[in-house]
Amino acid sequence: MHPIERYLPWSIRILIASLFIVSAYGKIYPDPSAYGTISMFEIKQLYPLGFSIEWAKIFSRSLIGIEFGLGALLLFPFDLNKRVIPALIAMLSIFVVHLIIQIITSGNSGNCGCFGALLPMTPLEAIMKNILSIGLLILLSKRYGKSWPEKSNFWFLTTILSLSMLLMFVTIPTYKAAVQTQSSSNDKQPQPSKSTTQTMLIDSTSISDQKKDSTNEVAPKPEGPKMKKSGYEKYFSNINEGKKILCFFAPSCDHCRATAKQLTAMKNSIPGFPEMQILFMDEAAEEIPSFFEFAGATYNYKVMDIIEFWGALGNDREVPGVVYLWNGNVVKFYHGPEGAAAFNKGDLKTQLEKKKLR
Repeated sequence: MHPIERYLPWSIRILIASLFIVSAYGKIYPDPSAYGTISMFEIKQLYPLGFSIEWAKIFSRSLIGIEFGLGALLLFPFDLNKRVIPALIAMLSIFVVHLIIQIITSGNSGNCGCFGALLPMTPLEAIMKNILSIGLLILLSKRYGKSWPEKSNFWFLTTILSLSMLLMFVTIPTYKAAVQTQSSSNDKQPQPSKSTTQTMLIDSTSISDQKKDSTNEVAPKPEGPKMKKSGYEKYFSNINEGKKILCFFAPSCDHCRATAKQLTAMKNSIPGFPEMQILFMDEAAEEIPSFFEFAGATYNYKVMDIIEFWGALGNDREVPGVVYLWNGNVVKFYHGPEGAAAFNKGDLKTQLEKKKLR
């Protein structure tokens, strides 16, 4: 037998097994741009299909567990031709169909999530990878399948798959959905310092005195464009009054924290910087105090249910999200950790200096 023929079957098995195991690991690999990749899969793929929060958790972790288990089973001599290889081909075929639909509906852009944040890959690249894998599995089964003894051990297969799925439920943390998404969050917010409180009282007194002194004066015409409803007033009642900054952040997102820190620096250096308010996604909400500590200031905020959060931000956008509003008009909507649409403090400063909207 030629050396290639001798080592090719095991080479294929190790290659495909590695692809499945790495793919499973990639889906739980922490993404520093936001949060666990598995949450992105649930939010972007499962919720639009009608999955509830609980069923999305179960399905996503089970799917990753099956992917990991099948990859491992390819390295064992049990039911390869009868069950393992057909199951691998079926899973890859389903992925191919899903990716084709994704390209048709959303185009061949962004990370398909096959390897999570570990190895970004476009949908078309993933399709090519999956078709090549299917071809190698068919070659492995048809050409070399008869050369190895077929051993049957159904209980071994089910045990490995069950343990793999159980491992996913144990190792992957789950988030808790917020029950009250529009309730006041002042009790959750770190208390301002004494000096900050005094400043707020002085400002309130000054405004009150100004109102008393100007009772006979004609109120000035509001600056800026005509006021309109932005749709965000259900979260913050004054969001459509004057200039405002509305942020969409995940508490554990490194890019969100960096953006909040840049906004704090702008607030401290630019006179009359707009009031800043934050909508937090309810994932790792316990990290909000450390978020504000890193940002260098505290802001009025609300914690939102994860599904409502993405509905407000927009499923086609990514965190961090920063919206500059003027009398309810969306002047600029920055979103995502990088790219043309990502937050840019220089551009925001330019937008703030404009006297009117085009």
